[in-house]
Amino acid sequence: MSNKPTYAQDETPRLLDGNNLKAIAKYMKSDSCRNVFVMTGAGISTSAGIPDFRTPGTGLYSNLAKLKLPYAEAVFELKFFRKNPYPFYVVAKELWPGRYRPTLAHAFIKVLHTKNLLHTSFTQNVDMLERRAGVPPEKIIEAHGSYATQTCIDCKKPYDSAKMKEAIKKLTPPQCEKCKGYVKSDIVFFGEAMPSAFHNSIHRLRNADLLIVMGTSLQVYPFAALVDLVPPDCPRLLLNMDKVGKFGRPDDVVCLGKCDDLVKELCRELGWEKELDDVWEATADCIDWEEDVVPLDKSRKKTVDKELEKITSGIEKSLDLTEKSSTAEIEEQVDDNSGSGPDSPRRSDKDSVHEPDSPTSVEGKL
Repeated sequence: MSNKPTYAQDETPRLLDGNNLKAIAKYMKSDSCRNVFVMTGAGISTSAGIPDFRTPGTGLYSNLAKLKLPYAEAVFELKFFRKNPYPFYVVAKELWPGRYRPTLAHAFIKVLHTKNLLHTSFTQNVDMLERRAGVPPEKIIEAHGSYATQTCIDCKKPYDSAKMKEAIKKLTPPQCEKCKGYVKSDIVFFGEAMPSAFHNSIHRLRNADLLIVMGTSLQVYPFAALVDLVPPDCPRLLLNMDKVGKFGRPDDVVCLGKCDDLVKELCRELGWEKELDDVWEATADCIDWEEDVVPLDKSRKKTVDKELEKITSGIEKSLDLTEKSSTAEIEEQVDDNSGSGPDSPRRSDKDSVHEPDSPTSVEGKL
């Protein structure tokens, strides 16, 4: 059986000299490439050491079995959070951004910004590592929210970030100073709507000269639909461990491997190796939360494994944030883009280049 893509090729003229990183680099250095969009998933944070809910020896691994959840999804469910916010804070403590250093993949996004090429970076991650690498918040769309802000679940009053950090460290769920309701980080819980900033930014993709997709399975909708919203002749680059999505256009390039290794190779072709190294080195002191890892009690390993498997599957399910209305809306835009009529956005008749929307759409309540 052939390993070649089975997706139909369109008739769009080629903009690349080939389907490899060298061709991508040449295109990126040309005047034709001014607006680079990025889509990222958990794969770009793997080398940062963020727990994957299955890692023995981490506080998250050893503590999940102690939560005694009524069902796995409860840890990210608002109804359960109102009754018992403690389990979420156990998870939040292990995933708090200050515990981890950005990866080379995050540094690469910052280099794109420094080179005045980055238009918008869409991410499924809530770890905020793009921000810690130096990417301006107004350039980032955190589709599933983030730990950047926190809000009372009842009166919606914002809560102080420094107080939130201390509360998470001590595993003491804070209460709103105004109404005494519980405070939650502004990450999307199961059943909650995705941030308005995500929906309000989708139109930006019409201006893409290049789309770079890194470290994502492209299985969670509506986020996964974004790859089809760029103009039909826009080159798309997939940097991933596995082949995902429908990458089969003439100017699609698929490179498989570790994201950090692949961005290093791309930067080598671009002549940006020093810039990449400098940005990453500058993140050395960004970790502001260090704790000793408590080894897992071997006598409890079987119990933990069993409970962990149940919770892991539930968490993965809860993070599948598909909403019928949202998906339908995006699919409608995908259909519009895939058409061959005069309304189909192509590089020759794209909207004029514009700067990202006001940072308030990202910095405010997600």
